[in-house]
Amino acid sequence: MRQSRHVGRTLREAPKDAQTAAHSLMLRAGYIQQVSAGVYSYLPLLHRTLNKIANIIREEMTRAGSEELLMPALQPRELWEESGRWERYTAVDGIMFAFKDRRGSTSCLGPTHEEVVTDILRREINSYKDLPKCVFQIQTKFRDEIRPRFGLMRAREFIMKDAYSFDADDAGLEASYEAMRQAYHRICQRVGYKYRAVEADSGAIGGSGSSEFMVLADTGEETVLFCDQCDYAANQEKGESGLEQFEQDAEPAAMEEVFGEGLIGVVPLARFLKIPVWKTTKTMIYEADDQTVAVMVRGDCDVNEIKVTNFLGCKSLKLATPERIKELTGAEVGYAGPIGLPVEVRVIADHGVNGRVNFECGANKTNYHNINVNFGRDLPLPEFGDFKLAKEGDGCPHCAGNLQAARGIEIGHIFKLGTKYSAAMNCTFLDSNGKTQTAVMGCYGIGVTRMAAAWIEQNHDDKGILWSPQIAPYQVHLTPLNLEDDHIRAEADALYERLQKEGIEVLYDDRAIRAGEKFGDADLLGMPIRLTMSKRTVEAGNVEFKLRTEPKPDLLPVEDAIARIKAICDR
Repeated sequence: MRQSRHVGRTLREAPKDAQTAAHSLMLRAGYIQQVSAGVYSYLPLLHRTLNKIANIIREEMTRAGSEELLMPALQPRELWEESGRWERYTAVDGIMFAFKDRRGSTSCLGPTHEEVVTDILRREINSYKDLPKCVFQIQTKFRDEIRPRFGLMRAREFIMKDAYSFDADDAGLEASYEAMRQAYHRICQRVGYKYRAVEADSGAIGGSGSSEFMVLADTGEETVLFCDQCDYAANQEKGESGLEQFEQDAEPAAMEEVFGEGLIGVVPLARFLKIPVWKTTKTMIYEADDQTVAVMVRGDCDVNEIKVTNFLGCKSLKLATPERIKELTGAEVGYAGPIGLPVEVRVIADHGVNGRVNFECGANKTNYHNINVNFGRDLPLPEFGDFKLAKEGDGCPHCAGNLQAARGIEIGHIFKLGTKYSAAMNCTFLDSNGKTQTAVMGCYGIGVTRMAAAWIEQNHDDKGILWSPQIAPYQVHLTPLNLEDDHIRAEADALYERLQKEGIEVLYDDRAIRAGEKFGDADLLGMPIRLTMSKRTVEAGNVEFKLRTEPKPDLLPVEDAIARIKAICDR
């Protein structure tokens, strides 16, 4: 491609609204243009990268036994009501674009396709002999993000690959899930990411288990926890951990109410009471749908609201307002405790709260705290569960190691759906005994546009993007100088033609601009290899060969340069 004909103007300065490196560099390099909040045009260079990513995904999905189709983006409300998700996606989570057409029918722009694919397969599957089945598509999705941000990371319109498996039983689902998990590993390895596969919460999609594929980057929205001794890794939302255990008091002491004015926060509170922080207790009051819940965690922990939501099975979980807390406890925020709450308040507690002797908790009285509190004597045992937010430094739940943390960008998420959708939508088949059974499903998503943005977040410097040969828009950026010289232009044109005949993808900067501008744009655009021609190199029969990731170029004969390009790009 001749750069003089290229669509995608570079910018010297980052736009003021650019929030991350990928967002800024994509705008500066002319890879995207914003149409409206969270909606972008993918300009030619990015479009080439997206096609390369999609082709890698397509090859690995096919290798894993999945068949490509294409489903409509426009979906009828009735299918979503069959699955029971219409209200959650339109009213509770509110992420779906829904509207009425001129006939009065209500439809949506698909944020995902479990309903449509189940409708397709329930017409295809009659017998166990028709299973397993697995299909995928690469398509534009739509989600009505309230605060679209970070460019393509959290957009309202984006490209995603979604795949769906249908099996006769749980064993079949496990085999399909593992095939997809391995396919995702191959996709990440072929692109060249530094990444981790981690346990994850299934969220609104549902199912019995899921894993996320996280690209490691300091600017990632997610926290990834992993053990320093075993292979345990999880998204912090899903992560489990062990807490350090301490020697307990030999005997329970008498409970006391202690005055401590303005002691908000467990560290100053523990210091004032002359007790360790682990003896303090945080009691958080939540409104969970139509019930009020008090959640207890050890003072050195925080509440994991995702775990609480899953335990309660509620659609909505939010902290009670200060007014509601005062109504329930009689105290200002910061002094809530589990003793003496109204009977309608459900009390649940993290396992780490249990087993302590003489612990502290709020007294439900402004500026007062109870000390030497003990379950069974001062308050009944609550419902226990895993409600704490695992964090760096906690113990690994599977070995004697400790958890470490890194930031990550989710690019893929795979789910064991089970029969959540197939049962609701009557996707059944006859088994070998002639009995009706429900198909067991899995679903597997990976964001194509998000993958491109995640690559840039992980691979850039202060000059621009650092593409890999596997997904770069072009493998080579040809940047000849002195093009006013007819001989040099003729040699540059000849090299451009030669490279294309050799099957090498080339962006040819044939613009009559200064060398500094060419090199600045080349660094910004980020092609893996730059070839520079000038009077000096042409006279010697050489070309200046520079890797984008290396500080200095090499002078090579043209034939050697071509051989080296092929060696790099064929890896």
